[in-house]
Amino acid sequence: MRAYTVLAVMGAMLLCAKGSEAMDELKVGSPAPKFAALDDTGAEWKSDDHVGKKVVVVYFYPADMTGGCTKQACKFRDDMSSLTELDIEVVGVSGDTVRNHQLFKQAYDLNYALLADTEGKVAQAFGVPFTAGEKSVTAKINGKDETLVRLGTSKRWTFVIDQKGKIAYINANVNPETDSHQVAEVVKDLKKGF
Repeated sequence: MRAYTVLAVMGAMLLCAKGSEAMDELKVGSPAPKFAALDDTGAEWKSDDHVGKKVVVVYFYPADMTGGCTKQACKFRDDMSSLTELDIEVVGVSGDTVRNHQLFKQAYDLNYALLADTEGKVAQAFGVPFTAGEKSVTAKINGKDETLVRLGTSKRWTFVIDQKGKIAYINANVNPETDSHQVAEVVKDLKKGF
């Protein structure tokens, strides 16, 4: 197991020890939680329709159209062909609305699903800290000022769910610029039998 995987798991365990009850049970090797949320098209995205068919990367991020979140989203976009070769499906999750996700995808030509977890239910299922409360950001999209309002903010965590539906990787200390690369390395290791 690579050092960064061990460090990521240790970070998640430390957060568990600090009182995240849902994370007490969700560890590497645990069955992934089942969840559903509206995607950026307004359709319901159900984990049952995806988990088990591919390796599913679920990454939680604080907000559309903000610095670190945009870097992270664009890195996943730019690395999508190599991730697809590894049979990985990526899904981003935040407290933003469907409309925010539509604008974010349009502005940065994102090539994977974004889920609107406005009540924090998906975050809760994974044990990711989520703070309810309305916040907004104004961004220029296609030459127009758009106000994006989100209803809650999650912490930046990434999970890899293997094809057996088990949690294979947890990172509670994500670097937005290297997240997609780390995920690819983890999945390469999984495919080697680590």
